[in-house]
Amino acid sequence: MQKESKIYKGMTVAVVGLGITGQAAVHYCLECGAQVIVSDSRPRARFQEEMAAFLQKTGVEWEAGGHTFEFLNKADCVIVSPGIPESHEAIIRLKAAGIPVVGELAVAAPHLNMPVVAVTGTNGKTTVTSLIGEIVKEDGRSVFVGGNIGTPVFEFLRKKDKADVMVLEVSSFQLMAAGDFAPDVGVLLNITPDHIDRHGSLSEYAAAKMRLFCHQKSAHTAVMCSDDPECMARVGQLPSQCVTFGNVPGSTARIEGQVVRSMVAGHEVVYDLTGTAFIGRIGASNAAAAILACQALGIAPDVIMAALKKFQPGPHRIALVGELHGVRFINDSKGTNTGAVIAALQQLDGKALLIAGGRDKGEDYRLLREQVQEKARTVIVIGEAAAKISEALQGCTELRSAETLDEAVRLGYSLAEPGDAVLLSPACSSFDMFTSYAHRGEMFAAAVHKLIAEDSAGDGGGR
Repeated sequence: MQKESKIYKGMTVAVVGLGITGQAAVHYCLECGAQVIVSDSRPRARFQEEMAAFLQKTGVEWEAGGHTFEFLNKADCVIVSPGIPESHEAIIRLKAAGIPVVGELAVAAPHLNMPVVAVTGTNGKTTVTSLIGEIVKEDGRSVFVGGNIGTPVFEFLRKKDKADVMVLEVSSFQLMAAGDFAPDVGVLLNITPDHIDRHGSLSEYAAAKMRLFCHQKSAHTAVMCSDDPECMARVGQLPSQCVTFGNVPGSTARIEGQVVRSMVAGHEVVYDLTGTAFIGRIGASNAAAAILACQALGIAPDVIMAALKKFQPGPHRIALVGELHGVRFINDSKGTNTGAVIAALQQLDGKALLIAGGRDKGEDYRLLREQVQEKARTVIVIGEAAAKISEALQGCTELRSAETLDEAVRLGYSLAEPGDAVLLSPACSSFDMFTSYAHRGEMFAAAVHKLIAEDSAGDGGGR
């Protein structure tokens, strides 16, 4: 355990970023007897308005409008939210001054006395994390599922809850400040370009993902994708036992169509995914990763299979919203990088009217060219990255633009043919036009439902 990650009575802790995790961190540190100060990037007036009740209740000293070394230098320890980059001037100066800068996982690590499964990767994290949680429940064990999705780990620590197993989704940002955090089972699903604006290069992004394993011991398990060359190039860095999933012969969990063949204690177990939610190559890959993680926890194959049959993925990931005159509307708002968009297009039958765009994260949209040329009838660009996406996709297919998501939905439907799908898969973050990817997905669904309602009322449905 890193001594500087421990929160104790009488120390001063600075919490940088007062989002959901930051608020939970403040409550946790106050309950540990620490004095807490808070730094937030929101403009002062907006911060006061939005956080008035929280500030009154906690009585913390605060600054807003940015993070300053002069304010944060008063702390014995600084807890950073995942959105705060290591390259921030104040963070660099704090580290140079010898003040520990840690994240939620670093603080939580010494308190986790149950088996911990942590899932990372560019795409599929939420589905696989949720699936593992459901399999553990099916096994009759209590489970906490959280981290980058749902409930912050700080809330678990505050409530002093008991759990037989903890399952966490962890991002590259969280891993950058994870301290000694070492999951019993670490799962790396894939590595494709994402958050390059923050990490600077694919190599640095991959290095951040690999931090999931750096404090594991030989008795721990690393689950890696054998189909992903970026993952396989880094297997030699692992200090733990490695098991693999994919189509490659020799994989611990070998995918053959809709069947996963997995080795358990020297014997092959066959998981037939027919009739489950795990259709196609991506679905089978997600299922195989969860199977290996749960086998590492000692869960029996029949229990795993029972949970696979029951599981339904969450919203905003290749979710059918509705259908109108043979045209499907699919919400993949969680597809915030090029790898996710490619995966969504690969899973579609028929042509797509692809709605893409939002706030750029440093993506190379040229990576979409092959799949767009093969699967997209038209690409409709929206948001701040519209021009950059259009430039990258010139010559691949028809390119159109829309000012709003509602306009994009209507334009897509007007250009579609029966059997096509209007697909929202943005390859960008949502923060130029929406508060979150979930908000963007909800607005897409609302636009679709409005279009269908107008058609039912005889208003033409936009065609």
